[in-house]
Formats: sequence, C-alpha cells, structure tokens
Amino acid sequence: MQTLPEKPAWLRRVSILGVGLLGGSVAMALRRRGVHVVGYSRRESSCRAAIEAGAVDEGFTEIAAACRGSDVVVVASPVDKIVELAIAADRVLGDDALITDVGSTKARIVAEIEAQSPSLARKFVAAHPIAGSEKTGVENATATLLEGKLVIMTPGDHTPAAAVDRAGAFWMQTGGDILSMSPEQHDQRLAAVSHVPHLVSSLLAGLIDDECVPLVGSGWRDMTRVAAGDPTMWTAICVHNREAILGQLDHFSDALGSLREMLARGDMAALKSWLDDAKARKEASE
Repeated sequence: MQTLPEKPAWLRRVSILGVGLLGGSVAMALRRRGVHVVGYSRRESSCRAAIEAGAVDEGFTEIAAACRGSDVVVVASPVDKIVELAIAADRVLGDDALITDVGSTKARIVAEIEAQSPSLARKFVAAHPIAGSEKTGVENATATLLEGKLVIMTPGDHTPAAAVDRAGAFWMQTGGDILSMSPEQHDQRLAAVSHVPHLVSSLLAGLIDDECVPLVGSGWRDMTRVAAGDPTMWTAICVHNREAILGQLDHFSDALGSLREMLARGDMAALKSWLDDAKARKEASE
C-alpha cells in the first residue's frame, strides 16, 4: 500500500452517486482512510449490495438524503447523467462542499454546469480517474484500483482556485496522481487513447463469424477485451465526445488506408519500418 498524504481535517463525509466499479473503488479507498462514505442508487438492492461489499457505510435511494451534510460528492454515473445528479446534489450542500465526478468526457459536462448553475460551477471540479476495467459492478471494486493511476482534473475557466486545491487534496486520498488540463484538451486526447480504441476493439470483435470463434487466441482476446464494456455507457460517451471521436476516426481511417497501400504495392521495407515504429511506441508507453 502506497504512502498517502495526511488526510485533510475537513474530509469527514463523502457521498458517492453511483456505487459501481469505479464509484465503489473510490468509496473503498476513502473508507480505508477513515472517511464515512454514503452511497446513492435508485434501487434499494444496489444500496444493500454496496454495503455488503464494504464499499459504503450507508446507502440511500434519495439524492438529498445521501448528500446532505457531506464534504464531497462524487458523481460516478454515466456521463449523460452527471450534470443532472450534480445539480440535485448542489441543492442540499453547503457552500464549502466539493462536487467532482469520474466521467470520461469533460467539455460538455463543464459547459452545461457553467451555463445552468453558477452556484454549482463554484464547487464543481471535473475529474477523470484513468482506471477501470471492462468489468462492472461494485462486486469488482477494489480499494487499490486508483493507486498510482492518473486522475485528470479539468476545471472550468471560472472554477475557484480553492475548489481546485480541495479537489486535488481529495483525489490524492484515493492514491491517484493528479494531472490538470482543459476540458477540451482532455476530450481530444481521450478520444485518441481511449474512445476510438474502444470502438476499434468493438469493430474487431464484430468482424469474425461463428466459424472463426473456436480459433481465437490470446492476441484476439487481448485486442477485444474492452469490447466487453457496458454498451449503454459507451454510447453516452460517444454522444458527448462525438466531434473529437470523429476527428480521430478520420485519422485512423487515413492510417488504415496507408497501411493497405503498403501491402497492396508489396512494399515490405515500408511495412517493416511501420511495424518497428509501432513496437517502439508501445514499448515506450509501458
């Protein structure tokens, strides 16, 4: 277990809106630090599952009851629900409370919050922990999921510096390493390293027919692993980050065309150089 900064004196009670894999892992990491964690889910059965998994101390099916009196609210829902839940939480929180999230798109969320709720914009600091799995549910959550992982914070143009500092201190309690950038930078870069790769993985998974299935090996399984992710969640991500994803898909299409041309003209020297470059880039990222 890594050594974490001392827990801030103000961090006593945290609400997690959506106690699945990522929300549950944040909750477990915080409970390990002595924070009282409250969960919210629409279903009573999900609240019970979160308590039984050791993710939260209490569970509520009403947002107001779950958030009232909390120092921090973490919205861990699909990206198309984050603004709605953050606004609902803001109604019962004190002025010094922090609201943050775990969504993998940022620009649309930050823009909508700034446009709809000046009160919320003063306490909302958008964040995206680069951690997770194709698996879902609190039963797959772990207290160490965020240890050593990047947590990207993307404050808006009018986010108070004090709120940003508080968000950084909060996320460090989960074991995350903080990196800040603009919401637009985040969405462009995540389209390249996460969103389009997920779509390509799904494309590869759908290319084979039934006769090929018995022949798949570890390479195909590795390349298609993330295609097992929640389709509803990924549809929302694609809607939110559509323009950046389209741009990256155009880039991918051009690169695929260049690869096809190399093969069509039999330029094996160019192909070998291309493979060498890809191998070096992969090894440099490890």
